[in-house]
Amino acid sequence: MSILGLKESQVAPLVRAIAGDEQDRDALWDRFSRSAWTGIAEPGDRVAGTLVAVLGAREALDAVVSRENVEALHGRVGDTVTKEELGQAFERWTPRLQSRTALLALSQAARYGVRLLVPGDTAWPPGMDDLGPHAPLALWLRGNESTLATAGDSIALVGARAATGYGEHVAMEASAGLVDRGYTIVSGAAYGIDGMAHRAALASSGQTIAVLAGGVDRFYPSGHEALLTRIVDAGAVLSELPCGAAPTKWRFLQRNRLIAAMSRATVVLEAGWRSGSLNTAGHAAALGRPLGAVPGPVTSAASAGCHRLIREFDAVCVTNPDEMAELAPLTGLADRAEGALRTTIEGETVEPAGMQEDRVRVVDALSTRSARVVDDIAARAGLSVATVQGVLGAMQLDGGAAERGSGWVRTPPPARG
Repeated sequence: MSILGLKESQVAPLVRAIAGDEQDRDALWDRFSRSAWTGIAEPGDRVAGTLVAVLGAREALDAVVSRENVEALHGRVGDTVTKEELGQAFERWTPRLQSRTALLALSQAARYGVRLLVPGDTAWPPGMDDLGPHAPLALWLRGNESTLATAGDSIALVGARAATGYGEHVAMEASAGLVDRGYTIVSGAAYGIDGMAHRAALASSGQTIAVLAGGVDRFYPSGHEALLTRIVDAGAVLSELPCGAAPTKWRFLQRNRLIAAMSRATVVLEAGWRSGSLNTAGHAAALGRPLGAVPGPVTSAASAGCHRLIREFDAVCVTNPDEMAELAPLTGLADRAEGALRTTIEGETVEPAGMQEDRVRVVDALSTRSARVVDDIAARAGLSVATVQGVLGAMQLDGGAAERGSGWVRTPPPARG
């Protein structure tokens, strides 16, 4: 029995090291397949999520590795995805079908004491299932499973990286107050509001979960390595990306959907007009989660995003931990709105579409100094070679990329006079 050209004797010791010795043969291959999928498909890939849900992780991976006929595969999957979507997905995934990469991720996970969680595990956050086909195929956990099990009573505190003293003070009071009331704090470990929310939770001897946009073996931002190490000791650090994966702009946007899905409610503490925290708010609204925003001085650009959420997107104005707790009372599950519409904030939706989405991923994969060939860019971006060529052509026309020698580089925008 093998998959991706790997034999059971190569896979079993590594999977058992990160998932426990109790894994039977079928469970072992399912976990390995899901771990491989986290490195093959980009976060939130609907086609991958659909294939795994319908066929199972291993059978879906077998179909991709063997390049199963698209017509036949479509017949097995049904109308949940189109033939065109399947064909495009195969082109995206093929550059990443590497057994060496899958084994390296498992080896790194075992080295750092990382656990691999899959749906059905007791520590799997139930809110993730609300993402449907966009749900993570597996989660890589560094820290305590007991903390992750408290996600059902969690509130996400998010905000701008360039936080003001006012914003950090509010974050500290909010986090400490919610922890005292029995909530777990979820955030993204970024500078500014996120970092303060985590620190205040730890200082109050509470539970906190940090969700990363890259592998849990390489802490990002590096300036928060000490903070994230403390969270590993007392809380949980989580990612849907395998060890070794680098954070990118696209992955940060997709990471935000996990923060919103895992939490009972989301509170934006301070955010500028175009803050990335508004993306998290959009995910929360799309999932029907309660959304709160803290007001700031009307003259402060750092609070313009919060004021916009309150004015235009029906966020609840909250000013203290008691009001935040009212968004998601611990005494019972908060009602979830049915048929919630996807919220668009400053052109960013829960599912950025088409060329805009592809361009974000290609930009992430390009370097400003080292020329990279199209095949390498496709593997880094998780896109087909044809799609990358199309995006590069458009970027070349508007000056965003240039072909140099045997490869492509990203060119910075012209300075504004």
